[in-house]
Amino acid sequence: MDTHLFLQVLGYVASALVAASLMMKSLLRLRVINLVGASLMATYGLLIHAWPVAVLNGTIVLVDLYYLNQMWRQRDYFKLLAIGHDSEYLRGFVKFHRDEIAAFVPGYAFEPDPNHHHLLVLRNMVPAGLVILEPEGATGTARVLLDFVIPGYRDFGVGRFLFDENAAWFRERDIRRLVSDPGVPRHAGYLERMGFRREGDVYTRELGRTSSGR
Repeated sequence: MDTHLFLQVLGYVASALVAASLMMKSLLRLRVINLVGASLMATYGLLIHAWPVAVLNGTIVLVDLYYLNQMWRQRDYFKLLAIGHDSEYLRGFVKFHRDEIAAFVPGYAFEPDPNHHHLLVLRNMVPAGLVILEPEGATGTARVLLDFVIPGYRDFGVGRFLFDENAAWFRERDIRRLVSDPGVPRHAGYLERMGFRREGDVYTRELGRTSSGR
């Protein structure tokens, strides 16, 4: 590859990454992709002696590094909050996020039931996710009807808190095994990261086993 073609490819790849970063709903993912794109763009600017391009993107790299450092150093506070099936907030939450929910679990229909567990996952006291469980009698199994995390919090922190750090919460309610439908491939991938294993048409997880997601 000659130098001119290499520089063109570098510029296009850098531009594509910067543009792609702005479409990320996860702030962490946005910062990481933007950091890579800005680094490549700064390199591109240096190689073609476009100093304003190099300086601007070099500054963006420093800004991304600063905020990523802040994010990685921050110790998030998580809390599990059980709410009633007839909660107006629960209805409003599901209604507000219905399109996002449908994108992960097509066909999901919200049907409040007093026998279900409705759990809000708070992250720094802000509702970050909602889990709805249906206990299956005295079998020790509960079906995950909904496991939804709002955009901006999809870095697996909520899932690790729920399934790893709160295994005792489930055991106190005689829930030792979770079953979930796979949903779309992206949701199935999330389940696998959270320690679920495919069994036929569903995913299952024995509680107490730590997931490998990062």
